[in-house]
Amino acid sequence: MVNLNWQFKHYNDLLINEFHDIVALRIDVFVVEQNCSYQDLDGKDKKSYHLICRDGKGTIVATARILPPGLAYSDVSIGRIVTDQSIRNKGAGHELMRKSMQFIKEEFGAVPIVISAQSHLTSFYNQHDFIATGKEYLEDGIPHTEMIHKP
Repeated sequence: MVNLNWQFKHYNDLLINEFHDIVALRIDVFVVEQNCSYQDLDGKDKKSYHLICRDGKGTIVATARILPPGLAYSDVSIGRIVTDQSIRNKGAGHELMRKSMQFIKEEFGAVPIVISAQSHLTSFYNQHDFIATGKEYLEDGIPHTEMIHKP
């Protein structure tokens, strides 16, 4: 795996350039690469923790946001899970999930975690013990599946 640097920050602690680069990566993948127009800035970033992953040059190449209970679901959730093409299929996505789940355990305790997974990625999340709740829906024109991880 490539040399990566991981860091958690609450939105209030993010530098302007960090937040810019997080949103730029999300737009690159979710809007441009997946050809899906959606409202990325939904107000939830301001109340969330953000996992930032930088490559050896300091470029943000992966990110996720940890949403406290009551913000998106009644339980804690992980959203905007994204990796740059340059680090895909090298284990970074799995590391991102492990680190996010460990952070949640340390910050919120052993609690259920909910995600809204793109349906084609459910087997990826199954590897992290997420199970489908049975709720499937279109979100911004892309099939999604609600999944939960129970402690």
